[in-house]
Amino acid sequence: MQPDIILAATSPDTVALQRETSTIPIVFTNVTDPVPSGIVPRLNQPGGNVTGFAGSEPALAGKWLELLSEIAPGLRRAAIMFNPDTTPASVYMPSFDTAARSLKVMPIPAPVRSDVEIETAIAALGREPGDGLVVMPEPLTGGTHRALVISAAARNNVPAVYAQSYFVREGGLLSYGPDVVDTVRRAATYVDRILRGEKPGDLPVQFPTKFEMVVNRKTAKALRVEVPLSILVRATEVIE
Repeated sequence: MQPDIILAATSPDTVALQRETSTIPIVFTNVTDPVPSGIVPRLNQPGGNVTGFAGSEPALAGKWLELLSEIAPGLRRAAIMFNPDTTPASVYMPSFDTAARSLKVMPIPAPVRSDVEIETAIAALGREPGDGLVVMPEPLTGGTHRALVISAAARNNVPAVYAQSYFVREGGLLSYGPDVVDTVRRAATYVDRILRGEKPGDLPVQFPTKFEMVVNRKTAKALRVEVPLSILVRATEVIE
């Protein structure tokens, strides 16, 4: 089709598009850690035909674990769920491990590639009190398998923290992360600038500036979790 520009929504989309063209400008959104993933060589001046807006920062993994321990006091073990084909463990595990040591929580890597592996990982957590789950932002758990993740956590009585608010609006417990809609709106400014003649390689990769925290009190009640005031006062949305 030879379009003038392409907007890519995730890391897999961006990588696939890079294989197809090195000349058509590509603006990405919601990409995790674009330098280590090989999407761009550097942030300030990425060069080439690709630039855009990262979806989250690896340091947030520690923040998610802190929130999990805050809403689920007595947390002893916490699994971090991710698809290793799109989000290597090396991206989020350092921050997660550091927070786990500080909180005296046992970190459990939970790589998943299918619905069976998702079910198995969450069911294993439900066997012991004091277990919790942190779900990484990526297409497998946040897309076609999102409903499964939410329902499995509920069935197995596992408190879980997510990066995206739509998990909580669909029945998850707690989310904290970048406002995805805001990120896409900001990407429109780069599309405009490139169509007006600027080079994508000269536009720095940007990180989220707007975050949201959403908590579902109905889910908390079902899990017999008392949402602390410290979370309620910080939440941008409370679902009753």
